[in-house]
Amino acid sequence: MIAGYVLRQIIAQQKKNSVELRIKQILLDAKSDAQKTLDEAKHKADSILESVKREEKERETNIRKLEERISQKEELVEKRRGDMERETKEISKQKEELKRRHESLESVETERRHELEKLSGLSEEEAKTALMSSVEKKYENDLVSRMQKLETFGQEQIEQRARETLSMVIQRLASSTASEITTTSVAIPSDDIKGKIIGKEGRNIRALERAAGVEVIVDDTPGSIIISSFDPVRRHIAKIALENLILDGRIQPARIEETVEKAKAEVEKIMKDAGEAAIYEVGVFDVDPRLVNLLGRLRFRTSFGQNVLQHSIEMTHLAGMLASELGADVQIAKKGALFHDIGKAVDHEIQGTHVEIGRRILQKFGVDEKVIKAMQSHHDEYPHESIEAIIVQVADNISGARPGARRDTAENYLKRLEDLERVANSFGGVEKSYAIQAGREIRVFVSPEKISDLEMRKLARDVADKIEQDLKYPGEIKVHVIRENRVVEYAR
Repeated sequence: MIAGYVLRQIIAQQKKNSVELRIKQILLDAKSDAQKTLDEAKHKADSILESVKREEKERETNIRKLEERISQKEELVEKRRGDMERETKEISKQKEELKRRHESLESVETERRHELEKLSGLSEEEAKTALMSSVEKKYENDLVSRMQKLETFGQEQIEQRARETLSMVIQRLASSTASEITTTSVAIPSDDIKGKIIGKEGRNIRALERAAGVEVIVDDTPGSIIISSFDPVRRHIAKIALENLILDGRIQPARIEETVEKAKAEVEKIMKDAGEAAIYEVGVFDVDPRLVNLLGRLRFRTSFGQNVLQHSIEMTHLAGMLASELGADVQIAKKGALFHDIGKAVDHEIQGTHVEIGRRILQKFGVDEKVIKAMQSHHDEYPHESIEAIIVQVADNISGARPGARRDTAENYLKRLEDLERVANSFGGVEKSYAIQAGREIRVFVSPEKISDLEMRKLARDVADKIEQDLKYPGEIKVHVIRENRVVEYAR
């Protein structure tokens, strides 16, 4: 046990000595690393300090150079200021000298005039009048003949210039003379579809005619169905709806009404796009979007068989060329021509001439008064207050006078159909009415809440009597009054 104890003490002493040695070695290594790190930090600090001193020196050099340049510029400015002051003084002296000379000249001229008046015994005005009268008497015949020659020559020159200008703008504008018709053909994939379009006991075709306000003609013509109506908007809506129904294949009254409503929205977009395309084509901008929509409605409006939107675009080009040739305001002339028939977009809804309706529309949308004055005189309803107004009227006459541009008989025919519908719509309880069969028949749809079955007969007689009194037409017109009760509920 004693020996073991002694041995253990010896081993513990050896371990203690080895641990102390390791600790000393670690301390020496740590001191060495710290000294090395300190040396590196001093070196970096010296390099950073040197860089900062170098940058500061460069900055001071730049500042000195900038101060020198500023000092030179200040000296130059002071020198120029002195030169300007000297020049201003010289100009003032010259101005004073000129003023003194002018006053002396005026005094000399006044003295000479007084001397002449004393010598002649006449005042300045009397002498001038006497001289002019003597010259007129002496050269009266020469002056009259010269004036006649100048007047004749000038009139010939003006007429020649006007003919050249008009012929030039007409030649520069090449426009289509295609006109609208009163029927539209819809192609069908096979004649079997005609039965679906007619429907059981004609329900489908009657629903389509009522919803779209057109007459659908399904005859023996192979591969097509005819849509007839004097209103091109209704024809286009019916065409789109019928084409969509044929593609869908589900043809029934409820589906027909839904498709017609979608077609109406699509036609509204077509009219908006047509209005935007028109203003971009003619180069007229800063136009109210609502006015652009109204302009697009003219795409489906005709006047004497001529498309009104195309006529307005054509007029705008003509008016712009005439205004540039004559030195007038091109934009005012072009806007006046483009919107000259804007009232026709709603003349079937509002009372008054299309010129008066157009004036109110343009005033409502804050259009320049010069544009309104330019458009309001194209039918001589208002006096011509500017050269642009005369240009718009000339452009209107040129556009309407081209061969094939207009058809009077078609316009009269469409006017008769519009009058027929207006007479029917003037009665209370009428929801809508459609003239069909080339004006030989009119269908009047009434509200079942306002008109009873008994009152329908009286209404039909009243409409027929008013047509006889107010309209002139060949043959006879059949009046259909239709009253329908419809109840809609939803199962949820």
